[in-house]
Amino acid sequence: MSNVIQYIIDGIALGAVYALAAVGIALIFGVLRLVNFAYGELITIAAYVLAVTSNWWLPLSLLAAVASSVALAVLTDRVAFKRLREAPPATTLVATFALSFALEAVWRLVFGVNGRSADVLGALNTTAISGAIDVRWVTIVEVVVGAALLSAIAIFLRRSTIGLQMRAAASDIRTARTLGVRADRVILSAFVLSGVLAAVVAMLLTAGSPLVTPTLGLEVTTFALVGVVVGGMDNLVTATLGGFVVGFVNAVLGDALGADLRVFLSSFTYLAVILVLLLRPGGLFASRRATGAERV
Repeated sequence: MSNVIQYIIDGIALGAVYALAAVGIALIFGVLRLVNFAYGELITIAAYVLAVTSNWWLPLSLLAAVASSVALAVLTDRVAFKRLREAPPATTLVATFALSFALEAVWRLVFGVNGRSADVLGALNTTAISGAIDVRWVTIVEVVVGAALLSAIAIFLRRSTIGLQMRAAASDIRTARTLGVRADRVILSAFVLSGVLAAVVAMLLTAGSPLVTPTLGLEVTTFALVGVVVGGMDNLVTATLGGFVVGFVNAVLGDALGADLRVFLSSFTYLAVILVLLLRPGGLFASRRATGAERV
């Protein structure tokens, strides 16, 4: 019984992290209808900045990580995505793939392929509760920070002016423009917010496992994108739930599978995703009557 509870606790913690990544992806998709495969590079750059600034004063190191992720998010939009606003979805998707692999090559050239240690929040990787069930501080922080940020984003989107404009743009950006919504400002806000979320994901991941590799963000983004699809891409809530479920399943399977089967963890996760999509092509949490009018 204690093992089951341990699996659930670990699953909730990792699910919260993947939910944050899913929100960052879903925000951009909601506003621009852009599946941003390069989102993982925002996580990677923040993690590398944490590694480079590991000897700095802690708040300054965390601030630098957020700044780097936000700057890269805005830069990728201004340099690449802005020029493809009217391009077909397949073109923009290929562009995000190309951008992701190009940035990954940059990380390999600049930081090497062996990985760097970002032991900035290593104090969180200690035991808070020991006994039949072991709970690390980072597990508690992942759950608390994940819940707090998801709640804050929900309030932001429903109560703030820019949040309401983002929801309007997600529904129909052309109509929103005719009604006075400044689309460029909304798009910029979406990228900034996604960059902040990516930096937080990087902090939580490196707190639990400080090794940063060029593919760190790619691995997280792949599962987060799967979660967005599983939950339902046309709604921020369902996309978030999908990210949480994929993270939860990934963590539980990682704990439950033996060492000889753990290498097939991704295969088991993707098999579960295929089964879900066969049964619910629109997403596990998407309403059968959903019209897709509200995407954020």
